[in-house]
Amino acid sequence: MPSHDVRSLLPIAVPTAAVGAIAVAVSGAVAGGEGATGAAVGLVLTLLFMGLGIVVLQWTAKALPQLFQAMGLMLYVAQLLLLMIFVAVFKHTSLFNPRAFALSLVICTVVWMGAQARAHLKSKIFYIDPDTVNSGGAAGTGSRS
Repeated sequence: MPSHDVRSLLPIAVPTAAVGAIAVAVSGAVAGGEGATGAAVGLVLTLLFMGLGIVVLQWTAKALPQLFQAMGLMLYVAQLLLLMIFVAVFKHTSLFNPRAFALSLVICTVVWMGAQARAHLKSKIFYIDPDTVNSGGAAGTGSRS
């Protein structure tokens, strides 16, 4: 993973991991070991699904920029569908507390989306391609008054 990708992923993953650690501690205090395990599974799933989504979107932006918006929408729907399937499959499990798992999953996902929105607002994204301006393509047009 290039350093630019890591730099864009860290401001999103760190707050999510911090909130997830708090959720694990609270779930452990409230529901015991099963609660802590459920919250940890929810945190790991959120980091895994959402992190892979960012990596796939960045690859799509580089390789197939014309499909970026469609891929983003499809990926968002696929992530939510996979998370819902995972919650439904492990609804009555005895491996961990399903309520702590679901709450951790929802809280971590909301924090991930908020951190992603904040990171996007703070990023410095060119709205003009600097290569075309420096090459003199469209820079010489316009009035000279």
